[in-house]
Amino acid sequence: MATYPMTPVDAAWFHMDGPANLAIVTGVLQTRQALNFDKVREVYRERLAGFVRFRQRVVEAGFPVATPHWEDMPHFDIDQHMHHIALAAPHDQAALRALVSDIASTPLDHAQPLWQVFVVDDVDGGSALIMRCHHCVADGTAMMTISQKLFDTTPRGTHPPSPAAHPAAAPPLSTLERASLGALELADTVIDAATHPLRTLEKAAVLASGAGMLVGELLKKDDPQSPLKGEFALRKFVAWTKPVAIKDIKKIGAQHGAKVNDVLIAAMTGALRHYLLLRGAKANHTTLRAMVPVDLRPASHLGQLGNEFGLVILELAVNQARAAQRLATTKTRMDALKRSPEATATLALFDILGRVPKAVEDFANELFGSKASLVITNVVGPQDVLYLAGVPIDSMLGWAPHPGRQLGMAISIMSYKGMATLTVIADARLIPDPEVITEQFDTEFQSMLKASFKQPSQSR
Repeated sequence: MATYPMTPVDAAWFHMDGPANLAIVTGVLQTRQALNFDKVREVYRERLAGFVRFRQRVVEAGFPVATPHWEDMPHFDIDQHMHHIALAAPHDQAALRALVSDIASTPLDHAQPLWQVFVVDDVDGGSALIMRCHHCVADGTAMMTISQKLFDTTPRGTHPPSPAAHPAAAPPLSTLERASLGALELADTVIDAATHPLRTLEKAAVLASGAGMLVGELLKKDDPQSPLKGEFALRKFVAWTKPVAIKDIKKIGAQHGAKVNDVLIAAMTGALRHYLLLRGAKANHTTLRAMVPVDLRPASHLGQLGNEFGLVILELAVNQARAAQRLATTKTRMDALKRSPEATATLALFDILGRVPKAVEDFANELFGSKASLVITNVVGPQDVLYLAGVPIDSMLGWAPHPGRQLGMAISIMSYKGMATLTVIADARLIPDPEVITEQFDTEFQSMLKASFKQPSQSR
């Protein structure tokens, strides 16, 4: 059976599956009108045909070190991936949360392409769709590319051009061809360095600076033990906040010249502080750091699957009691990270880790992951109403994974139709009640919004 190379960065993410923490991206959309399973399955059958990765499984191949490769799935059958189920009574959001928690706790079948979809009937009188995809296939930005193909902008559908049922895949490269390709890439690099020495020096300086900052992060003390760190279980629990209006987020941020992400992270930091105090942690005298993905995908790669992002480490202001202080500190720290080359350095690190044995990668991930306690990610979703199989989508939620053995939870921000929602996925043993965090976020946000109407906005 022919195999095709996997990029080193994607290979690194494939190997991040832990015994308890799975490197799987999960999305949920809800509709007030019932979805027709047969119509949804046909949409997926037709529109995912353009993405060859959804018909390929992952195998380990190569000598002397076996590395992940893509392999065409023999006799691919979409019905192995599309499931039709009904929500248990009382058919409400709590029942949906329990269902998503159950599904999110289950590994994907590595003998199959690494994705699955559940169409769920009887959800508050409508439907839900749960889609899971391994991180080695796509990151958050790439998942938005997939959604653009699956969903329509009108009820009658604005179908993209139908791809061929089986688009041709590039033939596997022989050892000689790979060596020749590597030599050509090296030659191109040398020529570019010779013809553009200043640009090469600038790039090297950025990478060196990023590497230096990364080393500095690794030399920091580990994030201390807290209710968010400890021995993991196999089970996951999920929760999500009430959607908040983007215009209200901007109203809060205007006092400090803060961006949407600054406000949402500050409000969630307040919720995490509250949770730590409830669990007996000394929030006033601790650090709580988050891994934050930074999209580095160049414009020429938009529309492609895979992973092209780096990570930066954000220290959350959980030790500050006042909401205004937390927001000001969050903005200052976020601004500094935006100017940091650290994300570029971590992407280069992933590229290296994807080329080494898994044991070496696991060690590096443990070292890097020990510096933080959670993941915080943000995906900008569509701002207009989308439709699936002719049915309007009422809400969209997404959960990034928290892979490895050090990060106890992940918080994901997703916007849709002018609203933003935060989701939490957490280790069930460490955080058995993530809904306490999301409910406190709702309280924190409303308090910040109320305060924003009492103070004049800061001019930008």
